[in-house]
Amino acid sequence: MRANRTTVAAIGTLALAGALLAATPALAVTGKDTKPAKSAKPAAPKGDGAKSICKRLPETEKKVAASITRLGGDATVPGSIARLEQRVANAKADGHTEIYTYLNDRLTFRKSLLPTLQTRQTDLKSVSTWCAAQGAPAAKK
Repeated sequence: MRANRTTVAAIGTLALAGALLAATPALAVTGKDTKPAKSAKPAAPKGDGAKSICKRLPETEKKVAASITRLGGDATVPGSIARLEQRVANAKADGHTEIYTYLNDRLTFRKSLLPTLQTRQTDLKSVSTWCAAQGAPAAKK
């Protein structure tokens, strides 16, 4: 019995010593200053990012157009306004007040999203014209 206890104690001591040795490098202080380094503030932008906007423009136009199409779809299209309106009507008819309120708030937001995306689509057409005039390679279709 005593040999088992001694063995268990020795293994426990070795495990503890190993854990402490493994943690020592993480606890070591490098350099003279013991204070944590202050996070550097990101540099202010040097330009307006026109080059990268022109580069991403075709993909951005596709995403905005797809979102407008989806929102304007009928009740069979997931994510459409019509589908959410149907769900709101179903919740109201079933007397699920909390669900009705939640879905109706989502519907209000989704309806406000459509004009925002349409404005963005118009803006992107102007950006596309500008990029093409600048000779941006990705803007050429």
